[in-house]
Amino acid sequence: MGTCALLEASVKRPARVRALFALAVIAVSVFVAVTVPVRLGLDLRGGTQIVLETRSTETLKADAEATDRTLEVLRGRIDALGVAEPTIVRSGDQRIIVELPGVQDPRKAADVLGRTAQLSVHPVKGPGTGDAKKLPQGERVLPDESGERLHLGEAALSGQDVKSAESRFDPQSGAGWHVTVDFEDGKGWARLTGEAACHPAGDPQRRVAIVLDNKIISSPQVDPSVACGAGITGGSTQITGSFTSDEAKELALLVHGGALPVPVETVEQRTVGPTLGAEAIRASAWAAVVGTALTALFVIVVYRLMGLLAIVALLCYGLISYAGLAALGATLTLPGLAGFVLAIGMAVDANVLVFERAREEYAKRNRPSGRSALTAGFKGAFSAIADSNVTTLIAAALLFVLASGPVKGFGVTLGIGVLASMISALVITRVLAEFAVARRWVHRRPAVTGLASVGRVRAYLTRRDPQLMRRPRRWLAVSAVVLAVAAAGMVVRGLNFGVEFTGGRLIEYSTGQTVDPDRARAALADAGFPQAVVQSSGDNGLTVRTEELTNEEAVKVAETVAEVGGGAEKVRDELIGPSLGDELRRNALLALGLALLAQLLYLAVRFRWMFGAGAVAALAHDVVILTGIFAWLGKPIDGVFLAALLTVIGYSVNDSVVVFDRIRELWRKDAKAPLAQVTNRAILQTVPRTVNTGIGVIFILAALALLGGDSLTDFALALLIGMVVGTYSSVLTASPLAIELDARAGGGKRPRGAAPRKPAPRTAERPQHTATGPQV
Repeated sequence: MGTCALLEASVKRPARVRALFALAVIAVSVFVAVTVPVRLGLDLRGGTQIVLETRSTETLKADAEATDRTLEVLRGRIDALGVAEPTIVRSGDQRIIVELPGVQDPRKAADVLGRTAQLSVHPVKGPGTGDAKKLPQGERVLPDESGERLHLGEAALSGQDVKSAESRFDPQSGAGWHVTVDFEDGKGWARLTGEAACHPAGDPQRRVAIVLDNKIISSPQVDPSVACGAGITGGSTQITGSFTSDEAKELALLVHGGALPVPVETVEQRTVGPTLGAEAIRASAWAAVVGTALTALFVIVVYRLMGLLAIVALLCYGLISYAGLAALGATLTLPGLAGFVLAIGMAVDANVLVFERAREEYAKRNRPSGRSALTAGFKGAFSAIADSNVTTLIAAALLFVLASGPVKGFGVTLGIGVLASMISALVITRVLAEFAVARRWVHRRPAVTGLASVGRVRAYLTRRDPQLMRRPRRWLAVSAVVLAVAAAGMVVRGLNFGVEFTGGRLIEYSTGQTVDPDRARAALADAGFPQAVVQSSGDNGLTVRTEELTNEEAVKVAETVAEVGGGAEKVRDELIGPSLGDELRRNALLALGLALLAQLLYLAVRFRWMFGAGAVAALAHDVVILTGIFAWLGKPIDGVFLAALLTVIGYSVNDSVVVFDRIRELWRKDAKAPLAQVTNRAILQTVPRTVNTGIGVIFILAALALLGGDSLTDFALALLIGMVVGTYSSVLTASPLAIELDARAGGGKRPRGAAPRKPAPRTAERPQHTATGPQV
């Protein structure tokens, strides 16, 4: 009696620890979710993002230190613009990311941020009639405000000598808007103007030239009242030039903010209208509600009480994920929001794995209760859950390290979602399920748990016992045909790379009426943009993709679209420089290559090399087919597609890991069985999990595709296609290939960890048919 009590206490102790841990995680998550708001990206709240890259000069290298000094100057300019809650951060050694919420017209912001504002004040030596190339160092010839060329001497004062600059309006003098500049060193300004005052009125040498960014913005003559050699004291001057109010304020901002230490170039610019952000949030919210409701209903119907408890755990998963985003200060972008919704479907997978293993244990009739079957289910599913989630984390890490912008946000959200799903399934679900099955009324009614029946799919497979691996080369032949068709799409149709990979500008408009893309294309060609690619977007929307445009040319494009569309409102604007496009394309290929290599190395360590090779070949198979289908459909290959592609890789390897994990388990029990026979049994035993998980994920993806709006349609479509292809390849490409590789290697080796033993008795199982294949 004492031994039983001690055993029961030892069993309850881990359960208490799990329960306390679950309560602590939920409590902390609730606190963080209530007190720390998640920061929304510009694609959800509207605004402009500008990515600047510093450039080296002959005298200064654009390193991290110079970029930091440039960032501080830009911060002063942004503060003067009056933008609410701006964000400016350094990315790498040479890039600065600026986010300006609420700014819908990027022209002013880009002009102010991008100008180097190299201010200098020069004496005028005379008219610029000579050869500028033969002038001494420091001297130059520049046109003044009226176009007259002036010969300027070396700079007497620079922007570093400026104490303050302020725009003012003087209606009495008739000067209108002007800029008053105060210099730190009044003696330098007095000396410069005193030397100019020694020349007669009307002489060009009586003028002083104020140069900004190698352009004369003002070249006033020294007033006749100023005596020679005395100059203007006080260190103050006015810059006049018929400025408007905005021009005067902008000039004062540039002069007072100081010169940038090094020049900067705009390599990326994104503008999203608040309407698109509001629609995206609303559409994703509807997709989350509908998709989660359908998934919850399906899980409850299949797994009954355990399914209901799993849904409670999934709600906790959503809370933990949200709190994780808030705690890390991550920015929630549109692809990140889609990843957050998508991870709900992925979180179902771990619960399904556990419940299916528990059903198997219960069906063997060697477990005395639902509680012991559930415990065995968690134990048996742990390795598959751990391996599959680690591979998804690898893909998320590659996205975070190699991608940029919204795709990086997707990687962060996906990684947090995977960790939260493991806590949800392995801790919270287990605590709730173990508490439920320990109740007496549940013990008396085992059918309520949903674990007492094997399920229709498993019952059908047990009854039919199909020999899928009897001829593995047939499945490989089918895969080869599909691969050829997909590759033909890439050759015949080509890949429609988005502006993220090619560089250029993409602008999306909401027009007043439905516009035929051909008509808009013809109008843009007449306006001087013959290479513009025009496509419909939604009911009354147009997207225009061109080569890199200036902001002035973008205004001309908007005017043309407004003419043919009965008015147009810009809802999205993306500018990617050619250098950044090349870099993103290289990073995309690098991410895919490293993803495949990382999967191969991980699977080779966890399993035998032939399984790793088969899984990686299946991943490459999925990548080619999904890319080929998008090529046939003419869909864009952009950053969002890359996020979907890497997610498909994670899905596919998850399925492969589940099958291979079962092969390893069965082979350890029966090390003398042919690999083809073991693989066939493993596939049949894991198909119920694959079917149930797939249906749950399809509900989420279908909701994203139908309710997620235009911005999420291609994303959801890629995932739907990828999930179908990935499920097929993990079962009917990776497994047959592993069998063929084992045959070529000669077979005969037991799986890692298998001990020599006699074949396990099969009294509790259906007699197995002999399957052809290599012997081990």
